[in-house]
Amino acid sequence: MTPSDLSTELTQLFGTAARQLAPGSWQVDSPDFCLLVLLSDDASWLRLLVAIAPAQDAQPFFEQLLEANFDHTQEVRYALQQEVLWAVFQHSLAGLAIADFQAAVQRLIDLRLKGLDECFTRLIENRVRQIIHVAKQQGNSLEATLQTLDRFYQEGLMGDMTADSQARADTLAAWRYQLERLWDEIDSVNDKY
Repeated sequence: MTPSDLSTELTQLFGTAARQLAPGSWQVDSPDFCLLVLLSDDASWLRLLVAIAPAQDAQPFFEQLLEANFDHTQEVRYALQQEVLWAVFQHSLAGLAIADFQAAVQRLIDLRLKGLDECFTRLIENRVRQIIHVAKQQGNSLEATLQTLDRFYQEGLMGDMTADSQARADTLAAWRYQLERLWDEIDSVNDKY
């Protein structure tokens, strides 16, 4: 690709939402995302960026974000800069095929739209696995584990003390679903949760 190809491709993908800010930099504004496209000073290197969340919001999920970089994000990466969690793609401009550019743009947009939801889901699943592992090590059944969680909610050790009975029932139903879904997958002796 060349800078001219890049400009043409952005216009084809986003129409008037893509605008050149200065030589070597573009911005695509959408209701769902803001994509920044930056070239290095010598126009040899391309960087695409999409803001995901404030760094403070992402902090509880750093482990999941790093794991996602290794296993799930393919050609893009999560990165922190200026107190913001970004999805970033970097590549030499000359070696970049248009199809790879398009795939990277789509992956960035997908990560933006997912936000931190997948990280939260992976964190919660890991915690549920830990609970199951410990419960099984203690010889507890699924039903006994659910009763313990219910007691923790009643005693105020878990959950929102101000939640009404419906909210508590919904939360416990979610716990039941996750525990039932994962219970048979966890071996109390051999598995690492």
